[in-house]
Amino acid sequence: MNGVRLNNRQVYVGRFKFPEERAAEVRTRDRATFTNVFVKNFGDDMDDEKLKELFSEYGPTESVKVIRDASGKSKGFGFVRYETHESAQKAVLELHGKSIDGKVLYVGRAQKKIERLAELRRRFERLRLKEKSRPPGVPIYIKNLDETIDDEKLKEEFSSFGSINRAKVMMEVGQGKGFGVVCFSSFEEATKAVDEMNGRVVGSKTLHVTLGQARRRW
Repeated sequence: MNGVRLNNRQVYVGRFKFPEERAAEVRTRDRATFTNVFVKNFGDDMDDEKLKELFSEYGPTESVKVIRDASGKSKGFGFVRYETHESAQKAVLELHGKSIDGKVLYVGRAQKKIERLAELRRRFERLRLKEKSRPPGVPIYIKNLDETIDDEKLKEEFSSFGSINRAKVMMEVGQGKGFGVVCFSSFEEATKAVDEMNGRVVGSKTLHVTLGQARRRW
């Protein structure tokens, strides 16, 4: 059916490709032909003319644009389109990482929309998997821990209030930083622990205990 005309229109029929696969094909093809360059991390005083002056050194440009918000203030990034791929590639090689007015420029190939969408999907999937891997439950945060308290001792101090999924003392160079987290299986258990343990002396210090948010990163 590929190429057949239906209702005066030529039909295209091909193998289905997932968005990530199409994005990879676009990325591979565009790396050898791109003329559009993405620039970010420049100062507020950068305008179209200054950006053009900076990038014209590497070849003739077709368009140069600093992206601005509704009030006209620069967003700190822009685009430069060259007439040839060679000019665009040279600009990326020469200007990426260069310091301009105290700011280090990022200069790279401008991604196509399908590439940006694929990257967003990958980020979302990584965040979803990371969130899924975190222990469920309700955390409480404990400050002013005695230096002698480790994970096991922390769990032991709070175990009478309910089922604990995880107890963790934050460490730095092998020594406790003075605070930690205990994650209970229910809101009621966490609340009871806060009520009972806040202000209690453990070791040589008075604890400060507060309720956290479920599934918050810790």
